[in-house]
Amino acid sequence: QWDSPWGLGRPGWHIECSAMSGELLGRNFDIHGGGMDLKFPHHDNEIAQSEAFFDTHQWVNYWMHAGHLHIKGKKMSKSLKNFTTIRAALKSHSARQLRLMFLLAKWDSEMNFDENSLKEIASRE
Repeated sequence: QWDSPWGLGRPGWHIECSAMSGELLGRNFDIHGGGMDLKFPHHDNEIAQSEAFFDTHQWVNYWMHAGHLHIKGKKMSKSLKNFTTIRAALKSHSARQLRLMFLLAKWDSEMNFDENSLKEIASRE
């Protein structure tokens, strides 16, 4: 954040998302998705930029913000070095167990990938 004549400001580093969406999908489209962490400021900035550019009051009809995958209680992230792949998970768990875990998770809530979650899924098989 930084001071501006209008109050605290934030950088507009995601204007490329507005530009790409507008170029490919036009002045209005139905569904825009992303992680729950993108609600503010990323999606708020996209809305402001795109609605101003296209002179419209509704750039996107529905916003869907998905929950994150957590590894042992922390958001999965390469920078935290807690990143895993499906291929790696399949070395110690069956494809059926992974499918059940994903299917039983609510799409807009966090999902914890840890031994306790996998034991619970195994007990449901």
